Amino acid sequence: MKKATGLGVDLVLVAPNAKPPVAKLIDFAKFKYQQEKKEQTSKKKTSVQETKEIRLTPFMAENDLNTRIRKAQKFLAGNDKVRFSVWFHGRQITRKQFGFDVLKTAMAKLGEAAAVEQEPKFRGKILQMTIKPNKVRQAPSSKSQAPKE
Repeated sequence: MKKATGLGVDLVLVAPNAKPPVAKLIDFAKFKYQQEKKEQTSKKKTSVQETKEIRLTPFMAENDLNTRIRKAQKFLAGNDKVRFSVWFHGRQITRKQFGFDVLKTAMAKLGEAAAVEQEPKFRGKILQMTIKPNKVRQAPSSKSQAPKE
């Protein structure tokens, strides 16, 4: 304690149950600051993947579908999952095939940017399908090819 007060630092007990107890002479405020910085940098490195929902209808216009697909591409580029929900109203439920066709068209337009995570499935009057961003491998660069003669 005398040595800690003489140096103007804090005495921190590291292992109180050890024989003899282990203590450190450190500036506790600086130590806490460094710990908070470590926690902040570790939080920055973790990416949280969210699930975004896009609502469709079985009899929607081509342009409306294209608009929603562009939105899905933005979500996928941001490394988020996308849930397509096809909502059936009234007697539309009798034409379930149109809902599957809309989802098939959406996947065809997204191309290789997305992979199906959950196949289309009915939940009441809603047909849902979840897709995730596809990890596309980049082709090797042209520099690695043999030199031209």
